[in-house]
Amino acid sequence: MAVPLHETAARGQIGKKYAWRDSDMTLPRLRQLVIASETTDTIDTLKTVFALGEPFPDPGVAEFGLVNGVFAIGDQFLEVVVPVTDTAPAARFMARGGPGGYMAIFEIDDMEQARARAERLGIRRVWDIDLKDISASHLHPADIGGAIVSLDQPRPAGAWRWGGPDWQGRSTPGKLTGAVLASPDPMRLMARWCAALDVPGGGSGLKLADGGRLKFITAQTERLIAFEMDLPDVEGILARARAADLEVEGRSVWVAGVEMRLGKS
Repeated sequence: MAVPLHETAARGQIGKKYAWRDSDMTLPRLRQLVIASETTDTIDTLKTVFALGEPFPDPGVAEFGLVNGVFAIGDQFLEVVVPVTDTAPAARFMARGGPGGYMAIFEIDDMEQARARAERLGIRRVWDIDLKDISASHLHPADIGGAIVSLDQPRPAGAWRWGGPDWQGRSTPGKLTGAVLASPDPMRLMARWCAALDVPGGGSGLKLADGGRLKFITAQTERLIAFEMDLPDVEGILARARAADLEVEGRSVWVAGVEMRLGKS
């Protein structure tokens, strides 16, 4: 049987040795990571334990049967979505495997090209929107694997409608540095993400703009399992996590099925 184009397109870009340079790319850039949770308590937990600012409740997610909270971290974002209907896609996601990493959103600079590439690769788009200040497309998770991938082109570059009005005033110091995806066949999963994002892969991961990196590891279930971030006062975060009876190991805290890996203090 022929292998789908989106599973073969990136094979030439994946090698065990690749001379990564920060100057290799400016986009795509990781802008937002999303957790699907069963309860809005997760929003409160993140705010308290990680000392985040006020979350933005986006009324637009009602279209997907959700309520949410979006935290600004630097100029990136951490979101929790909670289904309010049993038919919401996030509810179906959790019915299959419980709360966890649900979506990764990337800033790009050419939506027309990105949509044409997805069509050429046979990757379906499940949602498109074109507004004055942003265009976005959600790629079908069955064609990508691991999580929903959203490609977003803000206008102007660096703006972010999904963070809410005046998100800069609610932002706290820090940076989302990457994420970890697990799969029984991580190389195959990485090839799909490389094709969707139009970036090369090397070893067990792919590098994004601004030092971001996605890692792919072997596991029985295919999922987005960990978020990596640099936040201040890591020891304070770990202490508050233990006080909240969250699972803590080393510099990792588990929240709603996601391992939050903490980097620099």
